[in-house]
Amino acid sequence: MTIPIYQVDAFTEKLFGGNPAAICPLDEWLPSPQMQKIAAENNLAETAFFIPLGNDYELRWFTPELEIDLCGHATLATAHALFTIMGYEREVIHFHTLKAGTLSVHRNGDKYMMDFPSRPPEATVTPRGLIEAIGGNPVEVLRSRDYFLVYETESDVLALEPDFFALGKIDSIGVIATAPGDNCDFVSRFFAPSAGINEDPVTGSAHCNLIPYWANRLGKENMHAYQVSERRGELWCQLKGDRVLMSGRAVTYLKGEIFV
Repeated sequence: MTIPIYQVDAFTEKLFGGNPAAICPLDEWLPSPQMQKIAAENNLAETAFFIPLGNDYELRWFTPELEIDLCGHATLATAHALFTIMGYEREVIHFHTLKAGTLSVHRNGDKYMMDFPSRPPEATVTPRGLIEAIGGNPVEVLRSRDYFLVYETESDVLALEPDFFALGKIDSIGVIATAPGDNCDFVSRFFAPSAGINEDPVTGSAHCNLIPYWANRLGKENMHAYQVSERRGELWCQLKGDRVLMSGRAVTYLKGEIFV
């Protein structure tokens, strides 16, 4: 069997920036263990697989270690591949997912705007070993799906050097670190060693938490954000009721075939 594969850098306008994702269009679902092996072989933060559903698509995402419930950058990358490579002609793509409901991606000039669920973080008990594993002195610890640590400054977030082995023992898919930005509304980093990703370059799903938190704290609905990983990513964000809108750019890196 031959499967097309595309690799797209998401949340960036430059190659080798943002977050790379692999995209594999299918006619029908492969067995989950086979998709997991493909994702492990690709060894990127996420590999997205999708199949047609009328004028829409069903979409699933796999890290090198597990199937994930929600992924932003691989959704943006999939939409980019459909619009620019595969000839999708409508202005909006609707993706149906197993656990995150229906996600929509709109063309928005030179950007793609994604409509995702809002997942506000809430107060939580700080688990033993979390602060020691990630480092620094967070002023607030919250949680939605992932632990959510708020720091005073962008420099505090940039200075973090987590112990990934220790962080991987925390009962959470990932840990978000965030602070007010020096040249934007807020910055973040995302660590997920238990999912096979020590640091994710740009994380759309984390912004489902970040957008409602910072909208409430800053008293504004429209925000500009950077994920300050080494590859760096840029997002334009909006809180819209119980949904969040994230806009970003993407560039194609690779087109090829998988033989399985």
